[in-house]
Amino acid sequence: MVSVASIVSSDAIDNTAHIVQVALTPIFLLTGAATLLGVFNTRLAYVSDHAEHTEELLRAAEDDEDRSRLVAHQARLRHRLQALDAAMALTALGGAATCGTVCILFLGGVQNKGVASWLVISFGFALLCVVGGLAAFLVDTLLAWHGIRQDGPMPRPK
Repeated sequence: MVSVASIVSSDAIDNTAHIVQVALTPIFLLTGAATLLGVFNTRLAYVSDHAEHTEELLRAAEDDEDRSRLVAHQARLRHRLQALDAAMALTALGGAATCGTVCILFLGGVQNKGVASWLVISFGFALLCVVGGLAAFLVDTLLAWHGIRQDGPMPRPK
């Protein structure tokens, strides 16, 4: 009877184990990106609801000062929505690039071909996208802080 150990060499097992270990590193980035997407999506829903509420207040506003304040707030909310859209798109792209990195890693390990440059490019791109997503989220946060400092708290959605 032929055993599995005699079919698969110990070098092949060591190489496969190493590939699996190395592949876990990008998966941590992918998990972080997925968590960030959840946070960004929640924030996007909140800002969107707030923009709708501001639109209702603007339609009901009778005073020119209130109207101009609400128009400025509405513009800030549009910028926040754009920043959050960018944060989500970049982070999702970073997650996709991370998945690509894992695929390249496994294909390179199976075919024993030099894929180091592709791994560096793919994982580097993933990192840049996630950092870009975080930077766009920072823009949203700064816009929110600026609005509170400049105008004070605005009416909240009911």
